Amino acid sequence: MEIPSAKEKYSGTIGETVLGKGDRIAGGADGMPFLSFENSLKRRPMIAGEVVDDLTDYPEIAAKMFDGRQNDPVEWAGMWAEIGADLICVRLLSTDPARKGTPAKDAAETVKRISDRTKLPIIVYGCGIPDIDEKVLTEVSNAVKDSRLILAKAEEDDYKRLSSAAMANGHTVLAFSNLDINLAKQMNILLSDFGVQKKDIVMDPLMAALGMGLDYSYSVNERIRLAALNGDKMLQMPIVCDVTSSWGVGDATSEDDPSIGDVVLRATWWEAITAMAAMVSGADIVIMRGPGAADMMKVYADELTEV
Repeated sequence: MEIPSAKEKYSGTIGETVLGKGDRIAGGADGMPFLSFENSLKRRPMIAGEVVDDLTDYPEIAAKMFDGRQNDPVEWAGMWAEIGADLICVRLLSTDPARKGTPAKDAAETVKRISDRTKLPIIVYGCGIPDIDEKVLTEVSNAVKDSRLILAKAEEDDYKRLSSAAMANGHTVLAFSNLDINLAKQMNILLSDFGVQKKDIVMDPLMAALGMGLDYSYSVNERIRLAALNGDKMLQMPIVCDVTSSWGVGDATSEDDPSIGDVVLRATWWEAITAMAAMVSGADIVIMRGPGAADMMKVYADELTEV
């Protein structure tokens, strides 16, 4: 008896976004992830290793995994490059006046040094205060002109300033939406109408961690990817999923009860499981905190992509 084909026929493909010095490409899929019989693209999701420039409130368990190099953002990023990360995700937390109040030019210089050291594409976040982030990310955009950055993040009520900084120097904009496929599409429309080209937009639909709504995030990611493959041009942008939120789950990092196992192993697997869910649901780039979890995901993704 002939077994019927399970291959879906899609009318659309995911657009490609070129990053860094042109040697990294996100997107391009013409089918759902890891289904080689319908997705002809042999390109695994990329791993972005997280670096912060202020360790205040940063999980000590995670910091210790970097052998002291976490005390210097450039050295920290260098370690990520050495262990095989595809991108670096830099969070310029120290620019917050409540922390160190690092001047925008100094923060931009840090990103420039990381770019020069690693030669990798960089996702750049500010401190989360819009007025400060505008100045900081504008400085970053001006400082790094030889590598295409992802500037994060553009939101519905404040996207024009970030978009202007990105367009001025040929960088990419990360469009953030909060677990809503309609808002994700609306963000892409707003950015496009403002003048940002589709090839310069990546989406972050918000990835919830295991135990904190992962199933809903998975569903949103999957719906976005399926809509894009079925021809919705305003959702045909690569997806970025930040899975570092898994370190905020009490069951993953609590050290109160020894009976639930080694905390480092537990946190590593918690992040890895969250990352795998992100990849299977459609992520093209996954931002990760722990080097052990990141290494596992790179190996598994290579195997599943048949690289």
